Amino acid sequence: MIKTGCFLICLIMTLGLKASDDGYNISVTVNGIKNQDIILGYYYNKQMYVSDTATTNSAGTAIFSGEESLKGGLYLFYLPNGRYFDVLIDKEQKFSIRTDTLDLVGNMSISGAKDPSLFLSYQKFISERQKESSAYREKLQAVESDSEEAKELRAELTKINQKVEEYWENITTNHPESFTATFIKSMQEPSMPEFNIPDGVSNPDSLLQIKRYRHFRDHYFDNIDFTDERLLRTPFFVQRLENYFDRGIIQIPDTIADASIRIIEKSRDNATMFRFLVQYFFNRANESNIMGMDAAMVALAEKYYLSGDATWASEQFLMNLQERVTAIKPTLIGKTAQDLRMQTIDGGTARLHAVDAKITIIVFYEPSCGHCKKELPKLYKDVFLPYRDRGVEVFAVYSLDDMQEWNEFVDEHGLHEWINVFDPFHQTRFRQFYDIRSTPMLYVLDRDKKIAGKRIDAGQLPGFIEHLLRNYD
Repeated sequence: MIKTGCFLICLIMTLGLKASDDGYNISVTVNGIKNQDIILGYYYNKQMYVSDTATTNSAGTAIFSGEESLKGGLYLFYLPNGRYFDVLIDKEQKFSIRTDTLDLVGNMSISGAKDPSLFLSYQKFISERQKESSAYREKLQAVESDSEEAKELRAELTKINQKVEEYWENITTNHPESFTATFIKSMQEPSMPEFNIPDGVSNPDSLLQIKRYRHFRDHYFDNIDFTDERLLRTPFFVQRLENYFDRGIIQIPDTIADASIRIIEKSRDNATMFRFLVQYFFNRANESNIMGMDAAMVALAEKYYLSGDATWASEQFLMNLQERVTAIKPTLIGKTAQDLRMQTIDGGTARLHAVDAKITIIVFYEPSCGHCKKELPKLYKDVFLPYRDRGVEVFAVYSLDDMQEWNEFVDEHGLHEWINVFDPFHQTRFRQFYDIRSTPMLYVLDRDKKIAGKRIDAGQLPGFIEHLLRNYD
């Protein structure tokens, strides 16, 4: 499909792009582009990468050739004027393309290969339908939405959509073995069926929403073959994954982990796709800003990396990952927090699990930490004071051993009503049990001392606490 404008192409010659075969030879003639470079690129994980370059002669012809065949996928020819066009490449890799700069796709012809030609026909058909659709949409914006003319325009748009669906069906039926058919089918999201809601249901809208959600969850990828690595080199594959995981399913760690594993398992028969999906879902979970999503990372790490399935991973990576998983597991949401018996600021002792509270906030801090100086006064004033009468306590752990520094900090900020504790001889191993890599580090425990939240800023705590307290009120 034709694209215009200035696009950034990642100029990376990727190893392993070409498959061992009898090579490729693609002649590209673009009238109006003489003695200039054309770039052959491909799509991969939301980026464009360079595979080859060739220079046009005085007739506007450039020859792209190589001893090893290109891996199947959607490729693009990037022109000096910033425009480019897509060509679907699979097994047939010796063919010719002719076009001009007036209308790259509309005036294009391809000879010598069936799949690229079939895909070009699809591009031209879609381009014409898009023009028709745009014209009707412009007219639709200029009339009253409930007018008779608007109804007629919407009916015409429906007809266009039906034509597109019929065209898709024609290709998949008449050319089922073609990559074009696979490409088109993979782009299509399964339609949502009509659901019958029994009479007398107390919440019919909620039941309908649940049924639609479950259908979406279970059938969204019905048209995608996760053993077909050619899909990795298309612009829509990762977009489909993102749409499903970002907007389609509930953002709960167990749900995300289960859905990721379900998809990964479908790819086991293709090593390339399997590796990509394992890395993709692991990185998503590991880099997520959603609280508790580290549980999904741990689940994926243990199932694929630490089990030995990720044969590509280095020993050093696996060793580091094992250390991270070991450190994170005790702090996962829902785990019972490690009990701590520590010395109080007045010389007594206090046990974390002995704190009688609906909600216990544990905060680990250092007085010299700049962020601690900002967050702890907020925690005291904006969280502890308003909520202490509703069953909230703070178990504040000074993570060093300078008594004078500690006392001065508590006095300066008036934190005397907290349970102020420290471990001068580091006997409790609190850094290990609570994964203290920086300060302040904050955990929220429920009345059973299970971890309900972690790494939350003081400004976000009131809303979170209100949510938890509703379970007790």
